[in-house]
Amino acid sequence: MRKILLALTFLAIIIITAISVMKSDIYYPPKVVDLKEKYSAAEKPTVDHSKFAILDQHFDKPQDVTEACVTCHNTRDQEIMQSSHWNWERPEYIEGRGIVYLGKKNAVNNFCIGTQTNEQACAKCHIGFGMSEEGFTFTDKANIDCMVCHDNSGTYIKAQNKSGYPDPALNLNEIAQHIGKPTRDNCGVCHFFGGGGNNVKHGDLEMSMFTPDRSIDVHMAVEGANLICVDCHTTENHQMKGKIYSLSSMNVNRSTCEQCHTETPHEDNILNEHTIKVACQTCHIPAYAKANSTKMYWDWSTAGKLKDGKPYTEEDSLGNHTYMSIKGSFEWGNNLTPDYVWFNGTADHYLLGDEIKDTTKPLVLNQLHGAYGDFNSKIIPVKIHKAKQIYDPVNKLLIQPHLWDEKKGEGAYWVDFNWNEASEYGMSRIGLPYSGEYDFIETEMYWPINHMVAPKEESLSCESCHSRENSRLANLTDFYMPGRDYNSYVEFFGKLIIILTLLGVLTHGAIRVFIAKKNNKAGN
Repeated sequence: MRKILLALTFLAIIIITAISVMKSDIYYPPKVVDLKEKYSAAEKPTVDHSKFAILDQHFDKPQDVTEACVTCHNTRDQEIMQSSHWNWERPEYIEGRGIVYLGKKNAVNNFCIGTQTNEQACAKCHIGFGMSEEGFTFTDKANIDCMVCHDNSGTYIKAQNKSGYPDPALNLNEIAQHIGKPTRDNCGVCHFFGGGGNNVKHGDLEMSMFTPDRSIDVHMAVEGANLICVDCHTTENHQMKGKIYSLSSMNVNRSTCEQCHTETPHEDNILNEHTIKVACQTCHIPAYAKANSTKMYWDWSTAGKLKDGKPYTEEDSLGNHTYMSIKGSFEWGNNLTPDYVWFNGTADHYLLGDEIKDTTKPLVLNQLHGAYGDFNSKIIPVKIHKAKQIYDPVNKLLIQPHLWDEKKGEGAYWVDFNWNEASEYGMSRIGLPYSGEYDFIETEMYWPINHMVAPKEESLSCESCHSRENSRLANLTDFYMPGRDYNSYVEFFGKLIIILTLLGVLTHGAIRVFIAKKNNKAGN
């Protein structure tokens, strides 16, 4: 019997050793120091555009710069015209709808609501010229703005409310000779200021990310890896990796932490097991809006108040607008704890013309899909932006109002302050009915938090979630979490196992003592 036990023990040791060796052959965790070395090395341009004769000229208009660009980059214009940055839409599959063309052209948000009828102002963040002009087409390569993404002079800027044209005072010759890889400045000038100001929309993308320190974001920190946006949001033929789920619905072509860090980045396997159901961002982004405030609530129903017949603004102690006559009332927050949801990479969206099924509860404009029982779902951190925005209570449709215009009398709310006229004009322009009545409905949007990654020493501890009091995941109740949840059956069987284990140890010890004494007596 003793020989059999020894043989089984020896066999178990061999099996465990073999498994360990096999695992070590399969997996080598990436070394952070190697990643830092790879991405922190200064990248030297391979081309000096100042040496090209075709760029050493006076450019009368920005389209002339584009024409010069495509003489060498003679197929890139076709790539760009297939991108969502250019078209402001792309084909997406949404369950229950099928294939839809989704993007800034037809999606609705609860900030400035939508681009349609407001293109002359909104096109400041389009990679083209003249979007709102009669005769503009998305097939004319001359309208592509190469400079907005590739200017390395640091001087290029779009003009305000000019359909995407640059400031006329710019030296286009100087800019054309300083073209290169997109920097954080190129991306941030649009993405950091979405919604009408710094950090209004995202909460994790704002001015501090131009030159962040390690406390703001460990990846983009200028004294650290100093990553730029396109290090993670890589491109192939001008197709950008990454999704923004205010406009996207499919679990494809996402930019993820695992691209560099793999799905098992920790030395501790218990932590690696968490990555099955917990996204990296959940533990490594404990707070967002760390440097500047982000907008959390927008009440359009209070807009329209005037002082002495003129619009006015009010600000809080940090300089954030708390009221604007043209937009209404706002609430802000900074250094915020995220909310947490299950997410499988797919989403549904409210599209212009969708009937609102229930006007008594908040309308979610971008429903993120996911659940504990969904194999593809993980817990992610999000910012939830809430608003009260205009809708048609008769037709039960969200209204796309006409907001901006150069002059009075055109029905633009920001000029004429008449909701009825703004609604009638806007809905007519997009071909949807308007009953002549309007009201305001509560809405919500979910913005996944992916930036402002904290130093590892500031990442969440086990107790941040696995605790009865103040668990960060208190609102996710569709699963049992040790340390957070109480279940009488689990508690009973857990205690029973402990008691049985103790009894087993005591019994085993007693038997050993009894046998030892018996053997001693026999030996004597």
